Amino acid sequence: MYVGVTTAVRMKGEESKEFEVKVGVHQGSVLSPLLFTIVLEALSRQFRNGLPWELFYADDLVLLAESREILMERISVWKEGLESKGLRVNVGKTKVMKCHVAANMQVVTGKYPCGVCGKGVGRNSIYCEGCKKWIHRKCSGVKGKLKEDSGYSCAKCVGGRSAEGGVDEQEVVLEDGSSLECTNRFCYLGDMLGAAGGCGEASRTRVRAAWGQFHEFASLLTRRGTPLKQKGRVYRTCVQSVMVYASETWAVRVEEEQRMQRNENVMLRWMCGVTLKDKVPTVELRKRLGVEGVVEVMRRGRLRWFGHVERKAEDDWVSACRKMEVVGSRGRGRPRMTWGARLVGDMKDMGLKPEMARDREKWRCDIMGKTSDPHKRRNSRR
Repeated sequence: MYVGVTTAVRMKGEESKEFEVKVGVHQGSVLSPLLFTIVLEALSRQFRNGLPWELFYADDLVLLAESREILMERISVWKEGLESKGLRVNVGKTKVMKCHVAANMQVVTGKYPCGVCGKGVGRNSIYCEGCKKWIHRKCSGVKGKLKEDSGYSCAKCVGGRSAEGGVDEQEVVLEDGSSLECTNRFCYLGDMLGAAGGCGEASRTRVRAAWGQFHEFASLLTRRGTPLKQKGRVYRTCVQSVMVYASETWAVRVEEEQRMQRNENVMLRWMCGVTLKDKVPTVELRKRLGVEGVVEVMRRGRLRWFGHVERKAEDDWVSACRKMEVVGSRGRGRPRMTWGARLVGDMKDMGLKPEMARDREKWRCDIMGKTSDPHKRRNSRR
């Protein structure tokens, strides 16, 4: 495959001189991903453990461990094993993330962010004389009526804690002297992972990406005279698909659903050329554009993915990961939302049962709102 193969580099409309290719896989070839995967599969067979402690996708590797010592050992094993085969680990792109519920993932939003939780405040708030910020009523700890000029100080000012979030460690040093940066957020295959778990970071990332796509197609989506149905097709294909990317595996909460729905409503009003003063219901805007709400699209995606993994064999690694129990003590209060609990609510709302997912065609038609009987489907079209 390397006999007589040459290539050139194009930059700013100009091409370089052709040079011979002797190593690596061909750029743009359909066989390159398959050949690369076959080679890495053979090279890593001697020192890999497999799921659920290792996730290997092309040249992206994720290592999971229950302690820092085990993680450092696994990193050294992979690094030495790959380097012995002539490959090199990019230490500069390698990050270490310590996952724990108490991780501070505070995100400052709004014109007047709360000094405790970081979210934007409204009228029902009180001014802190210590940090010079407004505090939500629920974060203030004040019982009764909020009074102005009361010399109030928030819990963070009284306790001497900083309102900014950070990581426990700045870097981790390996045995060979190379250092790995520690972080609270990491993007893997387009999905943002947070140290505190949940899908808050992922939903914010997808909303920003969707707005980037919306502004890219703004000349068409916001142009007057363009048919609304055509705008809806472009929005559904190029913007909404970006917003719901990887949401099939999210343990989504009401807060994340409201965030995505709120941003989508702004886009719908912009495309239709209406404002809040016009008092046009969002349902009517979706009907004009011919699009479905982002919450419903996410629900269908979760149910479709559940049906896919439910049909896996009992001894499959996907089933083993789903049934794996997390060791540790649970904190006080209501447990956090899980993917399984979210699915239970979805199936209850749609009148579905887990055993129905075994029939692929029927399950697909049920979550799409169609009947699986072809005769009834033909009659409904008439």
